[in-house]
Amino acid sequence: MLSLPGIHCAGCISGVERALMATPGVRDARVNLTMKRAAVDADVEVTAEALTQVLERAGYEAHELDPGILATTENDRRGRDLLMRLAVAFFAMMNVMLLSVAVWSGAEGSTRDMMHWISAAIAIPAVIFCGRPFYVSAWSALRVRRLNMDVPITLAILLAVGTSLYETANSGHHAYFDAAIALCFFLLAGRYLDHRTRASARSAAQELAALEVPRALRISAKGEETVSVSELTVGDLVQVKPGGRIPVDGLVTEGQSEIDRALMTGESLPAYAGPGDAVSAGEVNLTGPLTVEVTAAGEDTALHRIADLVAVAEAGRNNYTSLADQAAKLYAPGVHILSVLAAIGWWLYTQDLRISLNIAAAVLIITCPCALGLAVPAVTTAASGKLFRRGLLIKDGTAMERLAEADTVVFDKTGTLTLGAPEPADLDTHSKQSLSIALGLAQASAHPLAEALTSALRKRGVRPARLEAVTERPGYGVEATWKGQTVRLGRASWVGAEAPDVTATFLQIGDAAPETISFTDSLRPGAEEAIAALKAQGKRLILISGDTKGAVSRFADTLGLDEVIAEALPAEKAAYVTDLTAQGAKVLMVGDGLNDTAALAAAHVSISPASALDAARSASDMVLLGRDLSPIADAVTTATQAKKRIHENFTLATIYNVLAVPFAIAGLATPLIAALAMSTSSLTVSLNALRLK
Repeated sequence: MLSLPGIHCAGCISGVERALMATPGVRDARVNLTMKRAAVDADVEVTAEALTQVLERAGYEAHELDPGILATTENDRRGRDLLMRLAVAFFAMMNVMLLSVAVWSGAEGSTRDMMHWISAAIAIPAVIFCGRPFYVSAWSALRVRRLNMDVPITLAILLAVGTSLYETANSGHHAYFDAAIALCFFLLAGRYLDHRTRASARSAAQELAALEVPRALRISAKGEETVSVSELTVGDLVQVKPGGRIPVDGLVTEGQSEIDRALMTGESLPAYAGPGDAVSAGEVNLTGPLTVEVTAAGEDTALHRIADLVAVAEAGRNNYTSLADQAAKLYAPGVHILSVLAAIGWWLYTQDLRISLNIAAAVLIITCPCALGLAVPAVTTAASGKLFRRGLLIKDGTAMERLAEADTVVFDKTGTLTLGAPEPADLDTHSKQSLSIALGLAQASAHPLAEALTSALRKRGVRPARLEAVTERPGYGVEATWKGQTVRLGRASWVGAEAPDVTATFLQIGDAAPETISFTDSLRPGAEEAIAALKAQGKRLILISGDTKGAVSRFADTLGLDEVIAEALPAEKAAYVTDLTAQGAKVLMVGDGLNDTAALAAAHVSISPASALDAARSASDMVLLGRDLSPIADAVTTATQAKKRIHENFTLATIYNVLAVPFAIAGLATPLIAALAMSTSSLTVSLNALRLK
């Protein structure tokens, strides 16, 4: 299994599959665009590392995933099940309604009884099949002696069918088969809409755990052997080749290289690693082979500890009580009490159990929460559609409610407010000769700064100088000979320069003084607009980053951000967000890296860009589909409007009940009135939700 965080279209699918199928030993390759993964069936000698290199040469970022850790519930079985039951309910409802028209039009005697029996034959199997989600939920609640919204729903359906069957057997005038199946249809519609808003959410903790490299190359007295990471113990030596992901936490004992720590720190600038330096699982070895002594493996690694932080934070966020659940706590007991009181009152008045049960059924049907069941999902669906057109995907059903409550916005820097890609900033200050030599050296390296420099110089039309004996020195840079002189491009200490407080590489030609080529990270489109709009809305804005204090402070000044936290580790970011929450703040976290994942999960609500790591996107409630950050401010405004519409829908549902219940208690709620009342309330709530568009 390979993770493909950068794929986004059908062209990517065919490109990835074509590249994989062209690899010797690969028998089959299938890409899942929704999950951004590829499943590859290959011979034993084909390694995941080789496949990721094939894809990276083809222009696709790829990481190995451990399929044993990933969830097995990728297929949306519950969604398909709800949709099937919704379709059956609609078919049965329309047929029963057609038969009911004859009864409502004045059919009498045997004709009316025949219509009722045919309605029963259609409605009873349909109600048994379609209402199963409500029955299961109601029984689960009653088993632990509590009430939820599905208890009055189940009771209303069963009582409606039971009294209707009794009335039909005794040639009664009224039967509620149409109302019972209509209840199922409207409530299933609300349940399905609610499910669709949650369907794209996946467990970030599982994604993080799957990123752990499942195998390692262990060095022992027997030589080199590939083993499972679970077999490694403290003190073992493992070799990590250039381009490979480090499988354990440990100390470098041999070799020098550059390490990409973006997964852990979120910063794009690689770090030097040599003997005695610590490395962590999940980091990528860029330039030279390393021998690492294991200090922690498996569940003891820093990467796994971040996964644990995320799991704890997700569990805490799942305790959020939605507006619909809050309404259910008040609504369910009230409906039951009202229905029982109506039944007792009519029995005392008439001493007729049949009439009192009919009245109780009418009260339950009239008050059944169709409108309440649609109040939240109808608004959420309308708001989600509006924001999707603006470039923001809503993943969680309660995200809109939580976003409307946010009063503090915490931004990550690299990859979030910036694009996370370094660009040369001062090329015009260098001579053509220097740029030509720099290109000749840079194109021989896979270092991120060298690749950025190569791309920028080629766009300017610079031709590379003819160099001899080009050699890459892992951890230092690239060295060559030009016209008898030694030329170097790399670290400040290697060429005898003083390292500035900015991202830079250094060019030295012979004995001349080193030339500094500095790099900047481009501001993400819409970042300034988003921050200005959020300030205007009165939000508290905070910048938190793993970068150095100087770089973060200068960046914050350009955007007008006053509160700044630099050099923050992943656990510190999560702890800071948790502390803000403990102080009463409702935090919106915006981040993109593995180091942001625990903070994203701990926040009241969270957003990540589409370019973020899979785990960060999974931990977030919303995903920005494009590069532009400006939809964030729009999302806050839309969420506030959505919450207002939800409250309006609850008010409409309450007004409907206040007006309709007296008719039911007075015995005036015929099946026709019940069906019309339910439909009218549900349509009113849905139309009010559509005002968001």
